[in-house]
Amino acid sequence: MRIGKQLVLVKSFRAKVTIVLVLFMCLSAAITNVLIYQYVIRSQFGQLREKLMTIAQAAAMTIDVETLNEIPLNPNGVNSPAYKIIEKKIRRIKEISPNLAYIYILKRGDRLNLLKFVVDVNFENYKSKLNPAYPGQAYDGKVYPELLMAFMTPSADTKMAADKWGVFLSGYAPIFDKNGDAMAILGVDLAANDVYRMQREVKIRAGIILIFGVIFSALLSLVISDAVSSPIKRLVAGTRHVASGDLKYRVKVENPDEIGELASAFNMMSSSLYKSKSALLNYFYQIAQSLIRASEARDHYSKGHSDRVAKYSEQIARKMGLPENKIGLLKNAALLHDIGKFGIQEAILNKSSALTDEDVEIIRKHPVIGEDILKPVSLDRELLAVVREHHERYDGTGYPDKLRGSEIDMLASIVSVADSYDAMTSHRAYRKNLTKGEAIAQLKQSSGTQFDPKVVESFIEVLNSQEEE
Repeated sequence: MRIGKQLVLVKSFRAKVTIVLVLFMCLSAAITNVLIYQYVIRSQFGQLREKLMTIAQAAAMTIDVETLNEIPLNPNGVNSPAYKIIEKKIRRIKEISPNLAYIYILKRGDRLNLLKFVVDVNFENYKSKLNPAYPGQAYDGKVYPELLMAFMTPSADTKMAADKWGVFLSGYAPIFDKNGDAMAILGVDLAANDVYRMQREVKIRAGIILIFGVIFSALLSLVISDAVSSPIKRLVAGTRHVASGDLKYRVKVENPDEIGELASAFNMMSSSLYKSKSALLNYFYQIAQSLIRASEARDHYSKGHSDRVAKYSEQIARKMGLPENKIGLLKNAALLHDIGKFGIQEAILNKSSALTDEDVEIIRKHPVIGEDILKPVSLDRELLAVVREHHERYDGTGYPDKLRGSEIDMLASIVSVADSYDAMTSHRAYRKNLTKGEAIAQLKQSSGTQFDPKVVESFIEVLNSQEEE
């Protein structure tokens, strides 16, 4: 009789639902942790690759090909004046990015896939058992296809690379001559020990969470069956959001039980992942801003331009009553608004004579280039909009998308006014700077055509409230 009752109990709907929920919760916990682990690893690895490509590309732009060609490709080349000049520039790059282990430059050899070192600098704070390569020393490039690819476009290793120099993740970028031909490549190496340790820690934590998640899910499902279906769906939806990259997503479950606690733990985990990614993003922004300032420091006329644009943009935003989170985003966007100019040849950017139509078309690509640089790492679409749209005009005749009026992001409209004002009041080789009054007159004249009238009105109020310079 008791056996019959037990069979009926096992066959009951509640028992079946409970068993299904146990299995479903176990599966959900496993998928959640696997997806999050994969996302974290891929995201962090991808950010490292993008960061290395950005650093390599920015560094390559500082290398003068003519000086590089003067280095004799033999062991005595390290004593040449040209080698010393290039070495000095590389050490400056190291100062900006202290985590790099090696920076080096290679040229094509006389055989397919054969490369030759031109410069290889050994930094004092990185303990290596090997001496740096001498000019002309051969290197087999076929082991690393991404290295050879750098003669065409910036690239980075898709996996950790191990050779006689150690285990590293490397980024590469071409060094162009005046004709736009890639004559050499610059490589930067990041020691992979920290990356390996980070991946191992994430894997261990994911395993611990998985184990506790499975146990907790099984116990919870045995106690509650049908009441947990709705919260489970919300948790699964949260998992999908996090796995797709939406780390701001929060699960809304207010049950005063274990499911509510699980939702809270899930939100804490999402918040922790978001903070970690934000920290990496801020690190990237700091590197990008340092590179921009370093680039501006080499040009007397543009020195401090991004900082001034950020200051003016903040003043306008406060006058317009924007919330603090928007103002913080605006300042970051203003500092990075011209990052796309790293993709423009320096000869064009610093040209003292009138620009040709072809030069203008090339320079007009920098908003799109800037968006492409930031897109893989940026968490905020509005920041990307500022970088892409800060040269759009209110009347729809700007670039790159010919947006008009309210189609243009408001923060981009603010940066546009601040950028133009700084350009007008800054001295250039080809023209004298305008006075504050003359620049205000220009802003008024262009209000409603080039600029958003509300932004111009707010900025003029800010300028008029300040003492005349």
